Amino acid sequence: MHVKFSEDVIPLSELKINPGKIVGRAQDTHRPILLTSRGRGIAVVQGLEDYEKTAEELRFVKAVAQGLMDVREGKTVSLEDARRTLDIK
Repeated sequence: MHVKFSEDVIPLSELKINPGKIVGRAQDTHRPILLTSRGRGIAVVQGLEDYEKTAEELRFVKAVAQGLMDVREGKTVSLEDARRTLDIK
């Protein structure tokens, strides 16, 4: 996801005037839109599918990082123990 600052940074007042246009742009471009107030970023508008995809990717990355930490700390089980626990032959 790449932000085009010339197109994807808009004042909050523009969202108030035409919210459908802004939401539609976020969905069509698959890029988040940064809302500003008095020149400062205050919120992001993002299409729902893109948000869900980003959230899923973040959960996956966190799970991988946790798995790597567990291995480093010796929190592992043997393949046979895992199969027994999961009742896999």
